[in-house]
Amino acid sequence: MTSRRFAFLVGLVAALVIPAMASADVLKIVVDDIIHPITEEYIERALEEAKASKADALLIELRTPGGLDTSTRKIVERMLASPVPVVVYVTPSGSRAASAGFFILQAADVAAMAPGTNTGAAHPVLMGGKDIDENLKKKMENDAAAFMRSYVSKRGRNVEVAESAVRESKSFTEQEALKEGLIDYVADNEQSLLEQLSGKPIRRFDGSTITLELKGDPVRPFEMTLRQRILAYIMDPNVAYLLFSLGMLALYAEFNNPGAILPGVVGVICVLLALFAFNILPTRYAALLLIVAAFVLFALEAKFTSHGVLGAGGVLCMVLGGLMLIDAPIPEMRVRLWTALAVAVPMGVISVFLMTLAFRAQMAKTAVGPETLVGAVGIVRTPLAPSGKVFVQGELWNAVSSTAVAVGEAVRVRKVEGLVLEVEPAPGASASQGSHASSA
Repeated sequence: MTSRRFAFLVGLVAALVIPAMASADVLKIVVDDIIHPITEEYIERALEEAKASKADALLIELRTPGGLDTSTRKIVERMLASPVPVVVYVTPSGSRAASAGFFILQAADVAAMAPGTNTGAAHPVLMGGKDIDENLKKKMENDAAAFMRSYVSKRGRNVEVAESAVRESKSFTEQEALKEGLIDYVADNEQSLLEQLSGKPIRRFDGSTITLELKGDPVRPFEMTLRQRILAYIMDPNVAYLLFSLGMLALYAEFNNPGAILPGVVGVICVLLALFAFNILPTRYAALLLIVAAFVLFALEAKFTSHGVLGAGGVLCMVLGGLMLIDAPIPEMRVRLWTALAVAVPMGVISVFLMTLAFRAQMAKTAVGPETLVGAVGIVRTPLAPSGKVFVQGELWNAVSSTAVAVGEAVRVRKVEGLVLEVEPAPGASASQGSHASSA
């Protein structure tokens, strides 16, 4: 009975202590990337983990040049609905939370920045950064400004200044942001931030006020899964462009050498991974047709003599296709010029070289079989009257001749009928020619 009571008490203590221990930490993630669907998925997973583990707060270490509007809105939506307080900290020095990053920073329960950082420049940009109609521009500005106002006021921050970052593309240093009421703290490091937060009341989105006690709390990192890391890497437009180009080249090599298998497998994997990224990124599919057209021009260059005109056209198509491939609002989400050139020029040279080899191999005459004997000179070994044997190309053959030929005379092969050669006298040919099987 005593042992049962003891076990019951141990279980009761564990039930009370373990949840308390589980909640006494700060979950931390690092967002050092463009804001896209994989970033959105990562932050959503972190919010769910913070809720499930009863963490005191979720700390998002943020540095980003911006990203997609759709992903940004979903991230903000999940942050506002989070039962766990969210702290967004722009760090280290020299970093920024621009454009989409500014929206995420303002959505946090606690917004903080490290010395030497900046934020803002949240003006909406049409995909590709091209000029837009004035009415459409106004609609986009008003929509983005209204989105900003919808939650900034409930965070107790300066709505007018926050809106100026949207309408006028204003940017702010950490001190300017603090002075204008856009952020709550400036902290040299993570530990300093947690100490400043401890014992300070914060205003939640639902209007309630809570006091965080984070001083001394352990910080628990929450990493991306392997799948998310791989997909986030592939989401780089330059990587996706390179994968698609390599995949197309590998598939062409497989089509020209059926059964090689390895080029086909590599090509299919590369193309599928690239198409996955293109499906998520704002892709211009007409640009993909330009890249495919480039390989068609490379093939034509190998087949026809154009003195490099077709090959140069292929390189130009590939460069233009790469530059226009991703229709993104910020330069960091587009294929860089140097990447497009570094891929297109070597790819063009390699493609033309491989295709030239393939066409030459297809056009080459058969170099084996009895047909190669036609025109060869041989030596008569038994009298041809009219049939006998001749020695041609190192072998003894049955032969027939329309005229009698004596032993030792040279003959030339006119035709091959099965295993019998039809020959004729070759008075001008020497016996040495016959023994070496020279062909006419």
